[in-house]
Amino acid sequence: MARMPDDDLIIRTARSKDERELAVLNHAAWSVLSDVSPQPAVEDPIFDERHAPEHYLLAVLDGRIVGYVRQVPPTPLASNRHVRQIQGLAVDDTVRGRGVGRRLVEAACAAARAEGARKMTLRVLGWNAPARRLYESCGFVVEGSLAEEFLIDGRFVDDVWMARGLTD
Repeated sequence: MARMPDDDLIIRTARSKDERELAVLNHAAWSVLSDVSPQPAVEDPIFDERHAPEHYLLAVLDGRIVGYVRQVPPTPLASNRHVRQIQGLAVDDTVRGRGVGRRLVEAACAAARAEGARKMTLRVLGWNAPARRLYESCGFVVEGSLAEEFLIDGRFVDDVWMARGLTD
């Protein structure tokens, strides 16, 4: 699949009015490959006290949301304020393989750096080879792994912790 020209894809912060379209994407993008929770219903809210619109960066193509990344401080601790964590990444099947995921990850890192963060972390399931390749290609390295942390579809799956520095 061909990469889309950079000027066709818009990366922007989510707004409250994006919630319904995000819920549809979140439902459609759910997979046992990447998710430890049950598939969300299309009616499930996206935004709440822990998931505010400003935590989401959206990929918009031709006026349609085709992906999102959510990055937040991993804890409320002052001693951890220099770290951000990606806690959600989804790309619509119709645009997979065209660089949308990479653009979202890079945008999340740039936004975190602009907020003064020095490090971006994330967690990925050990069996999710496509996501791991994407993160590695964006400069993330494995910092640790919790063996057999999850039982999904009758199989034990490792929880892999990855990180990338944000300073030059």
